[in-house]
Amino acid sequence: MSNPLDSHYKAAIRVLHYLKLSPAQGLFFSSTSTPTLKAFADSDWASCPDSRRSITGFCVFLGSSLISWKTKKQNTVSRSSTEAEYRALGSLVCELQWLQFLLTDLQISSSTPTSVYCDNQSAIYLAHNPVFHERTKHIEIDCHIVREKIQNKLVHLLPIASADQLADMFTKSLPAKQFHLSISKLGLCNLHSPT
Repeated sequence: MSNPLDSHYKAAIRVLHYLKLSPAQGLFFSSTSTPTLKAFADSDWASCPDSRRSITGFCVFLGSSLISWKTKKQNTVSRSSTEAEYRALGSLVCELQWLQFLLTDLQISSSTPTSVYCDNQSAIYLAHNPVFHERTKHIEIDCHIVREKIQNKLVHLLPIASADQLADMFTKSLPAKQFHLSISKLGLCNLHSPT
C-alpha cells in the first residue's frame, strides 16, 4: 500500500475481474453432512520476493462444508520448507481448538480427532517425534502446540499427495484447470444455477 507498483495494480485488476465475472459464487452448506471436522494445511516456503517470508494457508470443513479458511504471510522467515509447513500446522491447530470450543458451546460434540492433512512428510515426522533436535529449537513452541493436540487426540495428522492438497490454492497461484477443480472441491458453486 505504501509503495504500489505496476505488478500490484495488475494483480488487483485481475482479482476485480474475477469478482465481476462471478457474482453468484457462494458456499453450499449441506444439511445432511456429518458434523465432523477435517482440515488441510499448507505453506509456500519463502514465497515473498521482498522479505522471503512464507505464506500459511489452511481450510477447515465441517462435514463437506467449508467453514473456515486463512491465508497469511508468516511473521518470521523460515529456514526450511518443513519449518514453514510446521508453522502452518501450528496456526491451524489453534484454529481447530477454537472451533472445537465453539462446536461444544453449540452442543455439537465429536468423539473422533479432527483429520488434518499435510503434504510435507518431514513436518508429519516432526509432529510425531518426541525428541527435539537442535535444529528445531526455533520452532519449539509450534512443536509443543501441535504435538500436545495430537497427544490429546484433538487432531490426527495424515499425509496427502501435493496434487490433492486443497490448501494449495490459499498459498500459491494455480493453473486455471487446477484452480477450478480446487474451488469445486471447496464447495464453491454458482448459487443461481440449478443443482
